[in-house]
Amino acid sequence: MGRAPLAPGTVASALTAVVLWLLQLSTPALLALLILVTALGTWAADQAERALGGGKDPGAIVVDEVAGMTLSVLAVPLSLPALLAAFLLFRVFDVVKPFPANVSQRLRGGLGVMADDLIAGLYALALVLLARSLGWL
Repeated sequence: MGRAPLAPGTVASALTAVVLWLLQLSTPALLALLILVTALGTWAADQAERALGGGKDPGAIVVDEVAGMTLSVLAVPLSLPALLAAFLLFRVFDVVKPFPANVSQRLRGGLGVMADDLIAGLYALALVLLARSLGWL
């Protein structure tokens, strides 16, 4: 995924959404997955960032998109409309990086790689939950 020639983050997010839809995990299982991906991903992103030459958040690292996309659907049924809305919102927030996602990138290593995507996922989740409460999803 990280070596996708175009938009590796979008590819990773889309594949994560498809896998989540296929697996249909319960909320506790999804939370366990999120914790595992975040913990291991933070460590792996730190190692990968060093191995790839020390650049800040290289595009080849996409575990942060997996964590952020998973967070964006943590508390909603994994229906196609919810997953699609979460995917689109997550990608917008990941690209735009509203506060505090923008400043979280100053963090070093794996934490800096993961933090902005987790914040984007949290923003997406908040809007998906709002849309569900309004009966739109």
